[in-house]
Amino acid sequence: MADKLYFEPVYWEHLWEIIEHEKPAGVIVQLGGQTALKLAERLHKKGIPIVGTSYDDMDIAEDRGRFSDMLKDLGIPYPSYGTAFTVDQAVIVANRVGYPVLVRPSYVLGGQRMRIVINDDEVEKAVISLLKHIPGNKILVDHFLDRCQEAEIDAICDGEDFHIMGVMEHIEPAGIHSGDSNAVLPQFNLTPLVVETMEEYARKIAFQLKIIGLINIQFAIKDGKVYVIEANPRASRTTPFIAKAYQIPYLNIATKVMLGKEKLKNLKFEKKLKGYAIKEPVFSFDKFPGVNKELGPEMKSTGEAIRFIKDLRDPYFRQLYKDRSMYLSK
Repeated sequence: MADKLYFEPVYWEHLWEIIEHEKPAGVIVQLGGQTALKLAERLHKKGIPIVGTSYDDMDIAEDRGRFSDMLKDLGIPYPSYGTAFTVDQAVIVANRVGYPVLVRPSYVLGGQRMRIVINDDEVEKAVISLLKHIPGNKILVDHFLDRCQEAEIDAICDGEDFHIMGVMEHIEPAGIHSGDSNAVLPQFNLTPLVVETMEEYARKIAFQLKIIGLINIQFAIKDGKVYVIEANPRASRTTPFIAKAYQIPYLNIATKVMLGKEKLKNLKFEKKLKGYAIKEPVFSFDKFPGVNKELGPEMKSTGEAIRFIKDLRDPYFRQLYKDRSMYLSK
């Protein structure tokens, strides 16, 4: 429980006033999603200590160019990509990496303004719209791995030891934002070799980024090959989901790890899940009747629920799995 709770907009001006008033020994940014990570740069420049993973290591994960260079050094596969600042550059990059491509701005929340496009005209339209709404932003153009499986790992690292909290497999194919997809814990359809590869890549990335605390890594699996899509050096929305499913206070443990008060080697993790847990996205389309309900790389869900099933013969799961490709917008 917190000693104090501030209800304030998460903007720098409000945050700075609280910091000047409280004079904290440090700030934890890993539990506030993407918004908190974006504020980490300001905190770092002001000399406020960031508890857990350092600002520079977090920035490597957030900056697509630096992150891809790191993956190349580690020998980890990732979809080919390029960066652009203008429409013409974006078209050249898209042709180099090969269609279909994912066009997106750097450092954004919830897949904001991300588009899957299939030709030069669509690239031009997507980039013009993007630059109009987020001027001056660096544009990333990634090769989109069509019709592949998606999975993710949430883990805790203390600099010496690494613990995987959970491996989740998405029911929907890649192309739907991870926040909008149904995810099953533990994985149900991935081969042991694929899972082992994912875990090995996750471990390498966590140690290379010098993670102290939490990390979430997203993977795409195509033709048995594992690609890393991205790494988030923070708690993701699946962290509390895993903690509830396995009945382990992971956020409490991760906070103690960040503060240097706990070491993973001293802890025993007993996962108490019989069967499977499904993370179900919750949508608020009833409240926003004019909104486009097609699902794609931009997140539309406003929350999630948890559903426990005894086994994979569960009729709800079977229907969900049967309909998995029904809602893709492209």
